[in-house]
Amino acid sequence: MADRLFLAGAAGAIGRALIPLLKADGWHVVGTTRRADRAVQLAALGIEAVVVDVFDGVALTQAVAAARPRVVVHQLTDLPAGLDPARMGAARARNARIREDGTRNLIAATVAAGARRLVAQSIAFAYAAPGPKPWRESDPLNIEVAGDAGVTPRAAASLERQVLAAPLDGLVLRYGFFYGPGTGFDAPTGPGSIHVADAAEATRHALTRGATGIYNIAEDDGTVDVTRARDELGWRPTR
Repeated sequence: MADRLFLAGAAGAIGRALIPLLKADGWHVVGTTRRADRAVQLAALGIEAVVVDVFDGVALTQAVAAARPRVVVHQLTDLPAGLDPARMGAARARNARIREDGTRNLIAATVAAGARRLVAQSIAFAYAAPGPKPWRESDPLNIEVAGDAGVTPRAAASLERQVLAAPLDGLVLRYGFFYGPGTGFDAPTGPGSIHVADAAEATRHALTRGATGIYNIAEDDGTVDVTRARDELGWRPTR
């Protein structure tokens, strides 16, 4: 029987890039979305699709239990296409809630289901400034910044604390700025970017390699240090 994996946020850019890699490796994938139309699209990609809201803790716990996964992957976000500035204010708050409350529910469901490993999406562009580059995983996030600018770093920090404190093998992948299919950007938007294909490949490695902890996942352009991901996950960016 194939190893079973629960992919929360399967319809997102990383989720869609990850699905063919998982299938090639023989995983039985149960992937979530909040929308029925996207569930149909996910089923067409060859995975078992489930419509569930991460904020419904009871339904989420039932969905993860039914999936019987060995590994859970947290790729949940709620951002507008192309990071539309006109919509980012509201999206920033929704995304922060996912990282805080949604992560809490997903961890509880993962533990209840008996899964042993959780791989979660964080960000590599929230390090405190100024600071020497390349930023390393031990460097602090910019949680002290006031106003809207601090919403995202504080939510990312909350996600990371929860994952690392859980009774699981918890890996946090701090991705750089995404570009590529499904992101709204065809090219890097600045230093410390990462193509979604490379981000998906890093996630693939983290399913079976690496100890609990934080890993920078970005292009090796001197912005963030990717030494740990290279040495412990066996991953390196191709671009």
